[in-house]
Amino acid sequence: MNLVSSVQQTAQSKPSKIAYHFMGKDTTYAQFDMSVSMFANALQNLGVNKGDKVAFLLGNTPHYLISLYATMRIGATAVPINPLYTPDEISYILENSDAKAVIAIDPLLPLVEVASQSFPTIENYVICEMSPDAGQKLGTLNEAVKEKVHSFSMLIKKSKPMTEAVEVDEDESAIILYTSGTTGHPKGAMLTHKNIYSNARDVGDYLGFSENDKIVATLPLFHVFALTVVANAPLVKGATILLEPRFSPGEIFQMIREQKATVFAGVPTMYNFLYQYPEGKTEDFESIRLAISGGSSLPVSLLHNFEEKFNVRVSEGYGLSEASPVTCFNPLDRERVPGSIGTNIMNVENKVVDEMGEEVPDNHVGELIVRGPNVMKGYYKMPEETAAALRDGWLYTGDLARQDENGYFYIVDRKKDMIIVGGFNVYPREVEEVLFSHHDIVEAAVVGVPDTNFGEEVQAYVVLKEGSDATEQSLHEFCAKRLVKYKVPKSIEFLDELPKNTTGKILRRSLKDQVKS
Repeated sequence: MNLVSSVQQTAQSKPSKIAYHFMGKDTTYAQFDMSVSMFANALQNLGVNKGDKVAFLLGNTPHYLISLYATMRIGATAVPINPLYTPDEISYILENSDAKAVIAIDPLLPLVEVASQSFPTIENYVICEMSPDAGQKLGTLNEAVKEKVHSFSMLIKKSKPMTEAVEVDEDESAIILYTSGTTGHPKGAMLTHKNIYSNARDVGDYLGFSENDKIVATLPLFHVFALTVVANAPLVKGATILLEPRFSPGEIFQMIREQKATVFAGVPTMYNFLYQYPEGKTEDFESIRLAISGGSSLPVSLLHNFEEKFNVRVSEGYGLSEASPVTCFNPLDRERVPGSIGTNIMNVENKVVDEMGEEVPDNHVGELIVRGPNVMKGYYKMPEETAAALRDGWLYTGDLARQDENGYFYIVDRKKDMIIVGGFNVYPREVEEVLFSHHDIVEAAVVGVPDTNFGEEVQAYVVLKEGSDATEQSLHEFCAKRLVKYKVPKSIEFLDELPKNTTGKILRRSLKDQVKS
């Protein structure tokens, strides 16, 4: 069993069940499976074969789902790329992944023209028409480029359904996901068919997904969190995906009300925007049975405030690209522990170890390591990095964590983000939690900056509520009452907004670079 065969089974057993809703239109599993089959045949006709790499520059539209499942159906490997990346970032991934074909949204046509000259190994570009003038844009391409560029809709229209899926081994790569990377170039995590199917199945089971669920998909599908939790897991369980092209609090609330959505998944920044939205009401989340948070740590004060305002329980989990991604989740059938990432999901084992790889006692901080059928087979063309991450059957995550006596895990911080002040460890999240508890602070981030006397000092960045009269001194006094002296930010800078990536995760690295410059 894999993702492709799972969707085929649902299409055969429940053809009229709605697979996804997009821009006011429902698409059944039978219709989805037919589109996948026809596009798979089209890709084969373009010369895309088993083992070839197909890069995606797509957002949250049906094109993404159809392209992903069609690529896997022919045994090729999907390479999702953030379409908002810079040309240099996109170029690196296209070159490093050995992409043979690219599927992109039409606003990226200018980049396609450049890429067609720079990457002779890329034989075909499939353009997904999003704009009303997409056809006109395609017509303006020079003749040399036109030979490589094809219309997504026309390919499907002209193709016949594929008779049967290409047979693949469960250990063959289905997807290469490039990690954001904190230093140097991103690394391509090779996820096998077994990796992504097992995690979708296990996450769906753990969260109790069923065919009656309607899952809001506003998280970007090119990101691993969305890939599994709001796309693959719902499809494995025969649920309905509510595709939302962009995150807007007003539009999300409207989608939930109109479609009677049952599951919402977001990153902490999204929860913060929803909570701060002035027109948000308890009734907006009335149909939601499960709210999921991941991507980064959810401040406990925000969790409590959100739950109180919308009368819904928020369950936090943990994952990383290299693990397809989910390894932990707060259980739904027993106590939810605020601030915790929960317990092992089925078939996955987490452990906290010291520098020697030995398990540490309960409530001691160490590095979180993971093993299970969801763990990648390695980084593409990076044997040294693979050897460093995969040791003795375990994936070393680089995250500092602790486990309590009841089996609940807590992320303390990223190993590389830890601040050392005069020999004392300071975990940014601990300081951020205190800042978030201040009623005037909307967002907060903490980084370590060089200090001649103590090695490093704590630097905080905050965004205040409109009309706030909070000062650096008042916030310093607030922290001093709640933190030991060496953890109190030496300086606090006020910003209009904090730098974030496309998934809403606050970029501490950008703040540190700002200090250096």
